Amino acid sequence: MTMLIANALAAGAAEAAEAAPKMDPLHHFQVIKVIPISLFGIDVSISNSVIWIWIALGIALGLLRYGLRAPQLVPGRMQSMAEASLLFVRGIINDTIGKEGQKFFPLIFSLFLFVLFCNVTGLIPGSFTPTSQLVVTGTFAVGVFIFSTGLGFYKHGTHYFKFFVPGGLPVLLLPLMVPIEIISYLARPVSLSVRLFANMTAGHTVLGVLFFFTATLPWFGAWLPFGFSVVFTAVEGFIGFIQAYIFTILTCVYINDALHMH
Repeated sequence: MTMLIANALAAGAAEAAEAAPKMDPLHHFQVIKVIPISLFGIDVSISNSVIWIWIALGIALGLLRYGLRAPQLVPGRMQSMAEASLLFVRGIINDTIGKEGQKFFPLIFSLFLFVLFCNVTGLIPGSFTPTSQLVVTGTFAVGVFIFSTGLGFYKHGTHYFKFFVPGGLPVLLLPLMVPIEIISYLARPVSLSVRLFANMTAGHTVLGVLFFFTATLPWFGAWLPFGFSVVFTAVEGFIGFIQAYIFTILTCVYINDALHMH
């Protein structure tokens, strides 16, 4: 009789554990096929990541289109935001590259807005953060790396190899320093992509844990994680902006290195 009661209690506890909500802070980062598409045997499905990339691009285009559609002497909110973002990126280019860098303004400004809105739209409940996927950040980082390297060889030809030889270096140290410079150069896309990916993943994971506790704890205990989640959401929004700024300024640094070899 005792064994039957114990088994019944164990079964009840197991059923309760199965019914209880599970904490999965990484669920937010799962790529889900929304519209499965196969083209000549290649999977080109539209996923939640693709949809939120489109949304981020749509917000960026909407900001510029409606903010600058009919500029006023006294700007409204949309115009002020659009002009502030333009002047902000233009200032980064002037400070990092100089006037010669203005020809790259469309590329750099597009990168800034893309990374920024991919970061901040991920704070919307039920959304997806494209920049939390290493394939997304890696694609853009490798693209920046290839562009800046190609620009360097286009402008300087084979003389661009001198970039890997620090000025004033004694000849005896060349076998040691040149490989270090090459490895450091090749690590650029890795550091550029992993920094953005890691920051977005870590921040959104913490938010997921806080929201879980807010939803599952009793009302008298849920206020604490809820308060932290509100504050951390604001902090994460700021971090999203900072990461877009860092991605942009490093892109400018790499282009400046390609132009001026320093």
